[in-house]
Order: sequence, then structure tokens, then C-alpha cells
Amino acid sequence: MTLIHLKRIDPARNMARFYEMALQPTFFGQFTLLREWDRIGQAGRLRANLFEDEQAAAAMLFTNCRMAAIK
Repeated sequence: MTLIHLKRIDPARNMARFYEMALQPTFFGQFTLLREWDRIGQAGRLRANLFEDEQAAAAMLFTNCRMAAIK
């Protein structure tokens, strides 16, 4: 299992966000990319994507990390 947790806090812009991404194998040989994001202190929004192989899931994980870091 791979877990990535990102936080961005900028008091001048009233910004306090978190992004959490986890790559997990399923019981059926597939891989799930779980993403959760929202303001720090909130429950967060959750999205799950299913992939047939680990390489495709890891590529999406990398892309989402880059996009979260830009925001």
C-alpha cells in the first residue's frame, strides 16, 4: 500500500487544505486509487478509481500528486 499526505496552509489567503492519496490492491488482483481532499478539519471528499494493473494506478497517483502540488 502506498499512502501520500499533502497539506497546504497559507493564513494570508485563508487556505488550509489537505490531499490524501492511497494506492491499494483489491482481492481480485486489481488496484484502487483512493483520493480524499478538502479543508483541514473537514470530513473531506472521497473518490475511488479502479485500475486493472499497478502501473496505470501508479501513473494516475503521480499525476494527481503533481496537480495537488500545483494547487
